[in-house]
Amino acid sequence: MKPGPLPSVDVPDPGDRAEPPRCAALPTRLGVTAPGPDEPLAVVAAGPAGAGRRELVAGLLGVPAGALAVPVGSHLLVNHAKVATRAAGVPGYRHPLAYGVDPLATGPALARPPRRVELSLPDPLLRHFAVLDTPDTAALGVAGGRVLRDAVGRAGALLFVIAADQAFSAAELHLLTEVARASVEVFFVVTPGGTGWAVPADGATAEGTGASVPSPGPAGPPGPAGPLDSVAVSIAAHRAVLLAAVPALARARWFPARRSELPNLRRALVGWAAGEGLRRASARPPEPPGAHGRVAVLTGVEPAELADRLDRQARSCAQRIRQHLALELANIHLRVVQEIVFGVGCAGLPPLLDRELEALSLLATAQCDEAVRGMVDDAAARVFGAPLAEGVRRRITRAVRWGLADHPDGRELDRVLLVTSTAGVASLAGVGALDALAGLPGAARDEALPPVGVALNGGCWQHWRAPGNDDPNAARSWAQRALREVELELSREVSRRFEVIRLSLGGVLADAVDHGILLA
Repeated sequence: MKPGPLPSVDVPDPGDRAEPPRCAALPTRLGVTAPGPDEPLAVVAAGPAGAGRRELVAGLLGVPAGALAVPVGSHLLVNHAKVATRAAGVPGYRHPLAYGVDPLATGPALARPPRRVELSLPDPLLRHFAVLDTPDTAALGVAGGRVLRDAVGRAGALLFVIAADQAFSAAELHLLTEVARASVEVFFVVTPGGTGWAVPADGATAEGTGASVPSPGPAGPPGPAGPLDSVAVSIAAHRAVLLAAVPALARARWFPARRSELPNLRRALVGWAAGEGLRRASARPPEPPGAHGRVAVLTGVEPAELADRLDRQARSCAQRIRQHLALELANIHLRVVQEIVFGVGCAGLPPLLDRELEALSLLATAQCDEAVRGMVDDAAARVFGAPLAEGVRRRITRAVRWGLADHPDGRELDRVLLVTSTAGVASLAGVGALDALAGLPGAARDEALPPVGVALNGGCWQHWRAPGNDDPNAARSWAQRALREVELELSREVSRRFEVIRLSLGGVLADAVDHGILLA
C-alpha cells in the first residue's frame, strides 16, 4: 500500500517578525468626495443641451452669453479679477495660452481643444466663489460623468439647469444620486425651454426610469387663488420626478429662470458660500497638533526591519495600483471600440479618448495619494507611535517631498504623458504642464507625490479629423496600440514613484531613528 500525500504544513518565514505589510484600501472609482478644507469655493453648472445654461450663467454674471462661448467639450472656469482676461489651458503646453476676450473672436487656432478656458471678470459675485460651466451632460459619457462628479465634490455646490420641456435622463439621475450622498449643496433652475413654461401633454418623464408626473393640463377650474401658474407647475413636475428617483434631494432649492428671480438665486449662492467658507476654515486649524516641537522616537526600533517592511509595502502598493489601472484601461478599450463602431466614429475618437484618460489620471492620482498616506502612517507609527498627530504627518510628508529631489528618478515626477498620433507616448515635464490638464484647478497639493497626468496631443486631433482617416478598423487598431503604450508607461511611472517614495521616506525615518527625534 502506497503512502498517502503528506499534509501541508505552513512553515513561518524567519524574516516575518510581524504581519506582512498590506497596502491601504484604494479607491476603485471616482465619486463625489467631501470637499477639502483648502479647496477654493466653486459652483459647478451642469445640465442637458438646450436648457439655456450659458444664458443663465451670463445673467448671473451680468455679461453677454457670447462671452462665455468655449469649444465643444471644454470647461469654462469664471473667477474674479480686476481686469477681464481669457486664457486656455491646453495639454502639451507649459503655460496658459491667451484666448481673447472678444466673443466674436474666441482665440487663435489650436491644434486641439483646451480642457479648460479660464475667464476672469470683475463681477463682485465672483469674490465669493468661482463658477465652472461644464459640457452638456449627454455628451459626457461614462468618463465625463466621473470627471464631473470629482469637480462637484471639490467645488462644493452643483447648479443643475433643465428646461421645462425636458426630462431627466438616466445618466443625469445617476449623477444626482451620487451627489446626494455627499455633503454638496444642490440648486435646481428650470428654464422656459423652446416651448415656454407649459408642461408637455404627456407629462414630464424621467428617461429610462418610467417615472412620470401627469400634466395638470386644463382639467379642473382654477382655484380661488387665481389662474394656474405654469412656472410653478413646471417646477413642481420636475421636482416630483426627481424626488421619485432621488428622495435624498428633498431639501434642494428650486428657482425659475426669470429675471426677477436672478437676485434670489444670487443671494442663495452667496449664502451657501458664506456658510461653506466658514465650515472649511474651521475644519483645518492653521497650526495642527504636532506641527512644532520635539517628537521622540520609540525605543527598540530596528532600522533594518523598518526598511524591509517599507520595501515590501511599496512593492505591494505599486502592484495593486498597476493591476487596477490595467483593468480600467481594458474597460476603456471596450468603451472606445464600442463608440467607434456604433457611436462617435473616427472623428469623435480624440475627444472620447481624452475624456477617458482624464478620468484615468484622476483615479491614478487618488490611488497613489491614498497608498502613500497609508505607507507614511504605518511606517511613522512604528517609529513615533500611534495615533499619529496631523502636524507630525505633515512634517514627514513635507520632508519626503523635499527628499525626492535627491534621487535621480524623483526629479521629473511632475510630467504629463501625451499620446501621439503614431499611438506612442511622449512626456512633457513641468508644473505648468500638469495645470493645463485640470478642468477645475484645486488648492496647492500637500501630498508627497505630484498628480498623474495623461492626455492626447494636438496631432491626434488633426490626424483623426482629417477627411481621409475614417477607417473604423484602423481607428480600433490605433486605439489598442495607444492604450497598450499608456498601460506600459503608467506601469513604469507607478513603479518609479513608489521606489523614490520608499527611498525618501526610509531616509527621513532612518535619520529620525539615528538622532532619536524627528528632524523635519
